[in-house]
Formats: sequence, C-alpha cells, structure tokens
Amino acid sequence: MPENYRHCFGLHKEPFAADIPRQEILVTRTLTAVCDRIHYAISLGALALITGEIGSGKSTALRYVIGDFHPSEYRVLSVTATSGSILELYRQILAELGVENAGASRAKMTRRIKQEVLDLTLGKKMKLALMIDEASLLRLEVFAELHTLTQFEQDSKPFLPIILAGQANLIDNLSYRNSQPLASRVVARCHLSGIDQNTMQEYLLHHLKIAGVKQMLFDDAAVTAIHQGSGGLFRKANHLARGALVAAAKAQESVVSAEHVRRAATELF
Repeated sequence: MPENYRHCFGLHKEPFAADIPRQEILVTRTLTAVCDRIHYAISLGALALITGEIGSGKSTALRYVIGDFHPSEYRVLSVTATSGSILELYRQILAELGVENAGASRAKMTRRIKQEVLDLTLGKKMKLALMIDEASLLRLEVFAELHTLTQFEQDSKPFLPIILAGQANLIDNLSYRNSQPLASRVVARCHLSGIDQNTMQEYLLHHLKIAGVKQMLFDDAAVTAIHQGSGGLFRKANHLARGALVAAAKAQESVVSAEHVRRAATELF
C-alpha cells in the first residue's frame, strides 16, 4: 500500500517523515525562538530550558540548533536522559567525550568529565555545550547534583552550558528545593505548544514539496481536521496526514478530505 499511495499522488518518497535533513526543517517562529534562547544561554555559559508536549518538536529543534554550530568551533555533548542514577548520566557524557571506562566512582567520573572539558576549552579552544533530551525523566537527585559539572574555578568560569529539554513536568522537578542550585542557572526558557492552523497548512504543504508534490493535496476541511485532531502537534499531524493520504488513495480520490482524516484517526492511539 505505501508504494501505491505514493504513486497515486506522485510522491517521490515517504511524506511527513521525522528524519528529514536539517536544511528541510520548516523554520517557524517557535523554532527561531528556541535557537535564540539556546545561543544566548551558551554565550553566557548558563542553562536553557526547552519544554513541550510529546510530539511538539523538541528533539527536532535540538537537532536544528546543533546543526547551526560549526564543528571546528563547537563541541556539543548530546545525550538522552534515562531514569537512572547520576552515574548513568555521567557514563553517557563520558561516552560523548570518547571516554568509555572511567571507573565507577562518582568523584572520579566527575573529575574526568571536568578534565575533558578543560582540555577542550582551554587546550583546543573549543566551546562546549551539554544537551540533555528527555530531561524530564531525570531523577530528582540527578538535578540536585548536575550543577556541580558546571563549576570551574570556584564557579567563575562558564565552561559547560547546559540545555535541558523535556515535558512540562521538567519545570516542576526544577522547582524542588534540592534542584534550586541547577535551576538558578536558567537564563532562558521556551515552551513548545501546538502550532496554529495557518502554520499547519504551511507545514503540510512544506512536507508535500519535500516529497516531490508542489500543489496542496489537502482541502481546507482536511487541514482543519488535522489541526484539531493533532492539537497542533507535529508528530500526530504527520501520522494523520500520511494516513489520510492512504485513505484517499484507497478511495481513488485526488484530494484529501476531512473524511479521509477521520478514517486515519481511527487507526491512531
């Protein structure tokens, strides 16, 4: 069926994919706001907070921002958080630094991370940033200790700015007393919510063009249905749009209607 529906609409490849190249990501006002805040936090060696619902585009935004840093000048340590201990997070950071075995001692791992940071910033004159996606999964005790990684020369040198991205409860976790040392370093934050209907129409057409079709295949009612059904969130909008195209192809219709979107919605959780 996928090949059949793509042939029906003249699509050269799978539409509404999540892994499109950075240069093909639609630059919205929200994405620009995320970029501005992350650049600002990194320039100060501080912390930026990016929150949003599941499927709102947080990981895509981080990928877009990372691609904006020239590898000869910046080194971005990108990890995905787990519900494990601080040691698990330290192992991930060390792996990003190319260190596979630094022992099991918390103190030794902290010293090794800091030494690697100093070697890169002072020795190789690079700018570093630690990006933690899904940070809302981190344990509270991890928040309580993570700020120690940013302390260099009695906390006077901003060598390791941190970007935390996660769901809205990330803000709640940072509000606890033990998390305050880390929270006090936040200088910028941005919340990704659902896009409006006009942006949704732009988004759908943008992805159709990426897949090789220049004209709009969704009628106005279908755009409204996708916007309402997804709550303006990119991931669900992708699923609805692709499923609606399949439904329209099965019905041998050349334009996607709200009814096709409704049929697609019955397949989603």
